[in-house]
Amino acid sequence: MTAANRSKIPSADAASERDIDAARRVLRLESEALRTMADTLDGSFSQAISLLDGVEGRVIVSGMGKSGHIARKIAATLASTGTPSHYVHPGEASHGDLGMIAADDAVLALSNSGETPELSDLLVYCKRFSIPLLAITGRAGSTLCEAANVCLLLPPVAEACPMGLAPTTSTTAALALGDALAVALLERRGFTAEDFQVLHPGGKLGKTLLRVADLMHDGDELPLISVDAAMSDALLTMTTKHFGCVGVLDGGGRLRGIVTDGDLRRHMSPDLLAQRIVNIMTANPKTIRPQALAAEALGMMNANNITSLFVVEDDVPRGILHVHDCLRAGIV
Repeated sequence: MTAANRSKIPSADAASERDIDAARRVLRLESEALRTMADTLDGSFSQAISLLDGVEGRVIVSGMGKSGHIARKIAATLASTGTPSHYVHPGEASHGDLGMIAADDAVLALSNSGETPELSDLLVYCKRFSIPLLAITGRAGSTLCEAANVCLLLPPVAEACPMGLAPTTSTTAALALGDALAVALLERRGFTAEDFQVLHPGGKLGKTLLRVADLMHDGDELPLISVDAAMSDALLTMTTKHFGCVGVLDGGGRLRGIVTDGDLRRHMSPDLLAQRIVNIMTANPKTIRPQALAAEALGMMNANNITSLFVVEDDVPRGILHVHDCLRAGIV
């Protein structure tokens, strides 16, 4: 290689700078598209939510090529947020998979151009059987938009690809619009964290959404004594129940206090067993609700440097949760 040719090879620093410039250009273009779309949303979006909210069956999401990949993700997001949904490939639909679409379903079709040939049979099928059709497209006068009951338009912005060919900005906008549909729909329906946990029992999300009631000990496992019991009874209960504490109840069965290993150490004296429990216990102990997230309970225990929490409803103990219960469940 000649010295002249070597001089044309960009330095590592120059190449790195160009890479970062390209990445920033892409991110700025795509973020601008999202801002534009947010600013231009109109009543058609609310119409789309009403259409989806009225579906008694499933939402069938379809698209070809890159739009198909986005459609799969939108279907998964809808399904995980309380709207039964699945993806149907438009090409396969023309060869029998139209049978997956029932009369009480709705179809959400994606095509940036709005003229994707593979979608044609799907559009005809929707019209023939009066199946509601929602479109996400970049062209207002396209075949897809004209066929749809509700048409959501992507902003007229350039693709981030320097040749303007590879779907980039348009697919990002379509994906974000799908997320917006899913979130607005779950909010309209009042979809709760409890509902979310039912659909996400596994993995990190499932562990994060575990409830205190799912992990707590109850019944005969509860370390409880009466406020009038002897200190020897408190020590025996603490020893046999293995939680390092005992809850103190008044005559109505309400939790008045707690005696912990730390309380015993602080009051250690020759006459400890002769002491009244009310003089040893910590009044108004930290407690938690059965339906609270287990992660909240763990945070409370860490913040207060304690290892157990009584689970109460209307001041009546329903269970007890130990920090090890949270850790064994994978909550950290």
